[in-house]
Amino acid sequence: MEWVREGGLTAGDTVLLTVRPDRSLLINSDQSKMKKNVRSKVDMTASEDQEENFRLLVANYLVGYDIIRILSPGGFSAAERKYLKESARRRLIGIEIVEETRTEIILQNLLNFQDISLEKSLQSMFRIIYSMMEDSVVALKEADMELAKDIIQRDNDVDKFYLLSVRQIKAALDDSTLAGKIGIKDSKDCLGYRLIIKLMERIGDHVQGISHSVIQMDGEKGIHDEIIEMGLLSQKLFQDSFNAVMSIDTDLANHVMRTSKMSIALGNKIIQKSEHSEKAYCLSGERQRKIIESFQRISEYSADIAEMVINMKATHIKQAVSEKAQALEQA
Repeated sequence: MEWVREGGLTAGDTVLLTVRPDRSLLINSDQSKMKKNVRSKVDMTASEDQEENFRLLVANYLVGYDIIRILSPGGFSAAERKYLKESARRRLIGIEIVEETRTEIILQNLLNFQDISLEKSLQSMFRIIYSMMEDSVVALKEADMELAKDIIQRDNDVDKFYLLSVRQIKAALDDSTLAGKIGIKDSKDCLGYRLIIKLMERIGDHVQGISHSVIQMDGEKGIHDEIIEMGLLSQKLFQDSFNAVMSIDTDLANHVMRTSKMSIALGNKIIQKSEHSEKAYCLSGERQRKIIESFQRISEYSADIAEMVINMKATHIKQAVSEKAQALEQA
């Protein structure tokens, strides 16, 4: 009865029964009621720290609120209003300003979860990061500051798909019906996907860091070929790790984990050589080490993604065995 009251159910309302992988039944209230509950309003008071206030906005976006109302009793300053509106549009997918007054800004999520699968979100995130990695190698070769600046701007798009994916995963954990509609077959995979997208987001951050180093080069060309080679290797590792995720390919995942060790070793070799022969490298030792370490972190994160694929595959096998055993018992 407590569940009925909390869900606002009355006589004649519809409930949905969903069979879980472990053969248990999940009972949900009607989708129209669930959607009504999700479309809640959250009051927030603007603080002096604009980024802190935006983090609160992001937190409410991630937990699934479709309407977010930001209040400032004393009224928003022009700078506060501009920061919140621009940050929401630049960093949150589906969020639009639908109403605003001197003391209130109302944002609404206009994106339907069913319009985009988690796989599409991950693919979009991957394509942006991979293009950033390709261009970062070119920017290093050519000391192209304008290209490096463009790469840095693209990291905002990575963050947008990262936050969208987190929102999707959180919603999938609350609603198994929605999980199936966005392509998550088993809620046990949610943790794996959550870790994978965080690793992808960190890879994007390191590519952004490499681009900052290019800008600091201030047009200085002549980066060593071994560093470029390492950049290309880390790029291929990231591509292979993502392909392993899409196909749950453990053979490819193991290949990534083996090759990542080679990439890290190559980085250490370059650092050691540069310490004994500064003339062989045109960049300062500190900046060069920073670039190499970023490529090493990308290789390590790619290996971590590959490890998650192996773990997810093991979970799938265990689930299949359990289902087969249950079927035999019933037979």
